[in-house]
Amino acid sequence: MAFIYYVTQIQFEYGAVKLLKQECERVGIRRPLIVTDAGVKAAGVLQKALDALPGLAVTVFDETPSNPTEAAVRAAAAMYKANNCDGLIAVGGGSAIDCAKGVAIAATHEGPLTTYATIEGGSLKITDRVAPLIAVPTTSGTGSEVARGAIIIVDDHRKLGFHSWHIVPKTAICDPELTLGLPAKLTAATGMDAIAHCMETFMAPAFNPPADGIALDGLQRGWANIERATKDGSDREARLNMMSASMQGAMAFQKGLGCVHSLSHSLGGVDPRLHHGSLNAMFLPAVIRFNAGAESIQKEKRLERMAHAMGLPPGSDVADAVRDMNARLGLPTGLAAMGVTREQFPDIIKGAMADHCHKTNPRIATAAEYEQMLVDSL
Repeated sequence: MAFIYYVTQIQFEYGAVKLLKQECERVGIRRPLIVTDAGVKAAGVLQKALDALPGLAVTVFDETPSNPTEAAVRAAAAMYKANNCDGLIAVGGGSAIDCAKGVAIAATHEGPLTTYATIEGGSLKITDRVAPLIAVPTTSGTGSEVARGAIIIVDDHRKLGFHSWHIVPKTAICDPELTLGLPAKLTAATGMDAIAHCMETFMAPAFNPPADGIALDGLQRGWANIERATKDGSDREARLNMMSASMQGAMAFQKGLGCVHSLSHSLGGVDPRLHHGSLNAMFLPAVIRFNAGAESIQKEKRLERMAHAMGLPPGSDVADAVRDMNARLGLPTGLAAMGVTREQFPDIIKGAMADHCHKTNPRIATAAEYEQMLVDSL
């Protein structure tokens, strides 16, 4: 059993979901609200979590949308209060975990959720009154189980970030067994999300050598195993390494992300039907090319170091390698194939420039440069 303590306590092993009651007892949760979604329930994964909680008074909210919304947070928070719950368990992908983080705030703090958004100056308003949360990821993508942030579409349709060390889950239970039944398309999209986290945080200019080391190792694991996991969902070694890559990407991105995520967050708010991981995969090549001209990227040989972690031959083009990987995984050929049109560009650019990830890119993009990235990603 690998026991890791970095920003939170992590239980990582096949079968780790069986430790759920033990972790509830450690944290002091006796009446949990489980936040999940219909797909996790239908796949039988929710039942595995319930089976691990004998004797506890469990309430279930299973209506998390594919991109969590303030309305869903409100509904779950009302259920939390009505059942006198004293903690949260998120069972699902990044959407369920982020929704649960929103509930942790909304159930214990006054006012609309937007009050606590990062770009609204709300981070310092999130206090230690937040409900305790245990996260059980069922995909290998966002790494939200070890992160201090949540991304939620608020009532005015903006896709905003909420960041506080108080909303880091008290325990992350990383059980690769829960990902064995994940469909190939979702494996690929969530896997590229994890790889995007590792790559983009490594390119971010902030000084954080531990985050850089974690990101590079996560990139190596993710890049070497994503095709295996996608082609054979029962490959236990590949699933374990993809879950680790996901976790490591989120451990590292406290350093900052960049234009990939500012664009993905914005476009995800414009069209909530689009999958965040797929959007990251579409934007990565264009953003890597844009970042290549940054002084910090060139001085510290960031692209060469990523290429080495990816096992690419010397002199390889990292952006082309990502584009080719997307194709091999069967992901969309570009934004146009996902239904994105040029008419949406002004709204996407406006949201990207206001996003919390905009200023942590190694080059601060102008509106015109964002437009070119969108054109290059079509």
